[in-house]
Amino acid sequence: MTHESMFRAFDISGSGLHAEWVRLQVVANNVANAETTRTPEGGPYQRRHVVFSTVLDGLNGVSVQGVVPSESPPRTVHNPGHPDADADGFVAMPDIKVPLEMVDLMTASRAYEANLIAMQNFKQICEETLRLLR
Repeated sequence: MTHESMFRAFDISGSGLHAEWVRLQVVANNVANAETTRTPEGGPYQRRHVVFSTVLDGLNGVSVQGVVPSESPPRTVHNPGHPDADADGFVAMPDIKVPLEMVDLMTASRAYEANLIAMQNFKQICEETLRLLR
């Protein structure tokens, strides 16, 4: 077993940590903007999601390909007193369902924790191996 292949598990977990950290940031941003009706680009905030891909043959981790806006249309809410209401009193709101975002936040958090535990276990195995070799 080569030095590089021995540490592949550490690299895989590290890529998973990074990917889930990005997902946590994106979901938090979605929740923070769930009521944003006016953006610098115009119109309501668009929900974003992370696009992942496996690295090489799938045994080398995961990478973040990008953060892309959702293609779902905004939802409309009747609120005539809102500053962004149209002539009929409807406001275009982001198509963000906070309970679903919270579920996504929990799954990203759990995946982050799982990768962190895998890295910690690998570190313990390496330390124990070094201790036995002394």
